[in-house]
Amino acid sequence: MNKAYQVLIADDEPIIREGIRDAVDWASLGMEVAAEAEDGEEALELALGRPIDIMLVDMNMPFMDGIALMRRMKKERPECRFVIITGHDEFAYAQEAIRLGVKDYILKPVNAQHLVQVLGSVRDELDDRQIQEDYLKKASEQIEKNIPLLRERFLLEWIHGLLDEEEAPGQLDFLGLPPCRPSQVGIARWPELNTPQPLMKESDRQLYLFAMENIISELLHPAPHILFRDHAGWIGICIWGEPALELAADAEQTIQKYLKLTVNVHMEPVQEGAESIAAAYEACREGVFREAQLSPLVRRARQLIQEQYAVRELTLESFAHTLQVSPVYLSRTLKKELGTSFVAFITQTRIRKAIQLLNSTDLSIHDIAEQVGYDSQHYFSTAFKKVMGVSPNGYRKGAAFQEQ
Repeated sequence: MNKAYQVLIADDEPIIREGIRDAVDWASLGMEVAAEAEDGEEALELALGRPIDIMLVDMNMPFMDGIALMRRMKKERPECRFVIITGHDEFAYAQEAIRLGVKDYILKPVNAQHLVQVLGSVRDELDDRQIQEDYLKKASEQIEKNIPLLRERFLLEWIHGLLDEEEAPGQLDFLGLPPCRPSQVGIARWPELNTPQPLMKESDRQLYLFAMENIISELLHPAPHILFRDHAGWIGICIWGEPALELAADAEQTIQKYLKLTVNVHMEPVQEGAESIAAAYEACREGVFREAQLSPLVRRARQLIQEQYAVRELTLESFAHTLQVSPVYLSRTLKKELGTSFVAFITQTRIRKAIQLLNSTDLSIHDIAEQVGYDSQHYFSTAFKKVMGVSPNGYRKGAAFQEQ
């Protein structure tokens, strides 16, 4: 049973208040008289102290007249409904009352039948409002419940170029996402998803996919990010804020370590321009396909470099011995498939790790050099400047300046 609508009668004449109260079968209307007031100030205090739905207001009351009372109530409780009861049939009053959203204008002496008719109309209006609020509340709850799905659908449209760029800011705000383009997009591809005859049950595959998403999300924290499944079943990645320089390698290694699965992760920066997100995501697709063409030897070599880059004595010969191939064959294969030499790949990896430390720590240049595998600060600075075009100190100062 719905709660009865709460009514307040405001009139400075006790006999009028009593007459109104006794003239109506309030229960049959789904209402009850919650309070009575003999002046406008008392009526305002009572109405603000409890949930009043309907006010029957006399126009001429001491301290605060009906119009002033309704103006305050309109500001404080805009959902409250008003019915004016007055002995003054003045058009100016009626005009102002209508502007304030008064339901009806009843003259004294009050006709009980007319009053019941007006109150019934008010009740119907409040019932309709309650039904509308219930529908809106349910819709809001459904939207809140489905925000992850709505985000996924939105991002799928965005990365496939199906979204008008002018619509993006409004949708980003509605979905609780940063109000700008992502700084990076990426794809985590698990080859198992695309095999004609899967080696595991669908329930197990979904379990592993959720586990992969959890790992990637933990690696991205605290940067704002969204993970989603694209049409191929791959894990799509959108990152806002500071780009994750080593996310791809870290994700591949962590998933391999804890889930014993081989995945290909590829990240691309999002450039300026209307089609930038779609272009970056397409570049990611091409990247993971290239990754799929890499030989097991190169995959293993790259993984070992990511794990052992800090070892100072890392050489092509020691690496080839670990992989049980000849140094010449390893060097040739790396050059063919990655387009770079063994030494250049190690240098790139060390410099990327150094950039992470320069951005996220206060370690000295000497300590960073040691942590990424260099014997001396001078040698490290020379290698860093050759790759980045600026010294480690210059890079750190430039990054700090950009943040200001």
